[in-house]
Amino acid sequence: MTNQKCVCIILGTRPEAIKLAPVIQVFQKCSGFELQVILTGQHREMVEQVMQLFNIKADYNLEIMQARQSLNDITCRSLQGLEALFQEKKPDLVLVQGDTTTAFAAALAAFYQKIPVGHVEAGLRTDDIFNPYPEEANRRLISQITQLHFAPTVWAVENLHRSGVLGEVHMTGNTVIDALLNVAATEAVCNVPGLDWESYRVLLATVHRRENWGEPLLAIAQGFLQILDKFPDTALLLPLHRNPTVRVPLQELLGNHPRIFLTEPLDYGELVGAIGRSHLLLTDSGGLQEEAPSLGKPVLVLRDTTERPEAVAAGTAKLVGTTSQNIFAAAAELLSDSDAYEAMANAINPFGDGHAAKRILQIVQNYLGLSSET
Repeated sequence: MTNQKCVCIILGTRPEAIKLAPVIQVFQKCSGFELQVILTGQHREMVEQVMQLFNIKADYNLEIMQARQSLNDITCRSLQGLEALFQEKKPDLVLVQGDTTTAFAAALAAFYQKIPVGHVEAGLRTDDIFNPYPEEANRRLISQITQLHFAPTVWAVENLHRSGVLGEVHMTGNTVIDALLNVAATEAVCNVPGLDWESYRVLLATVHRRENWGEPLLAIAQGFLQILDKFPDTALLLPLHRNPTVRVPLQELLGNHPRIFLTEPLDYGELVGAIGRSHLLLTDSGGLQEEAPSLGKPVLVLRDTTERPEAVAAGTAKLVGTTSQNIFAAAAELLSDSDAYEAMANAINPFGDGHAAKRILQIVQNYLGLSSET
């Protein structure tokens, strides 16, 4: 079609791949678009797993990944690679997701060529520029140069209006719920050697954020040990992040415990299976705060701030910080008090209904002057 509009969707990390997969799928089905999926390569193996799971392929891969890459490295190599691609493809719109350095660099590269930017999962805020770092700053910077803000919740919409951003603000729900429900419908499973899901109440944990490196990470690990010591009917499943700054201390502190199962990162299908079979989650992940409530699992957030206060307000998540005492106390309450557990497990997920990607497609069609054909 000669009148097709070119849309470039940029992603570099596994969370971006998960949350953009439903968007990519709906755009691929729409004849009005020439879609270009571009990977920066900020993550490698973890992104490839997600692409395979959702049966989507990249048109370009900048392959910027390097050992121990700095934020400057990621930003500069992404900017340089995307500059050339945007000059070649001349997209009508660039779509980015969330708060990664890839998303910020892609938005900036588009802005430098006066290409409109659409920001999926816009409007999240902690109001602490260094927590999470660098994500809070990335989100705010993207918001200043975005033409289409796709906000997941009412709170996110209000954050954007309060920030005085330019561009259109739309509430769409969060695309991660689209992805989660699609995968959950396939009855995804998670088999971990030696872990008998029927014999234990399994606690699913993930830790990776920069602000938790060092002393907070050690305190979190001590909290895990205290929980397992107090509750012998529990086991801990902890997929390890590939970054040695996180991986090595956790291996040293937790690796010899008979009821702790340290694994490689789970692919997304396995992760969804693990959420479904777990008793509760302890995590510093933003995505898991959104996903677990859809499967009825309480979330204890291992952070001092969250850009997802909707989960806390709705009662699906609780902000517990990083001290071992607070982590233990919060987990002990849910493991001991069935009423407290059920209150969180049955709270309504505030992050959407699984149709966010379709709403984003319709908004982009309107913005670019296309009919709502699919």
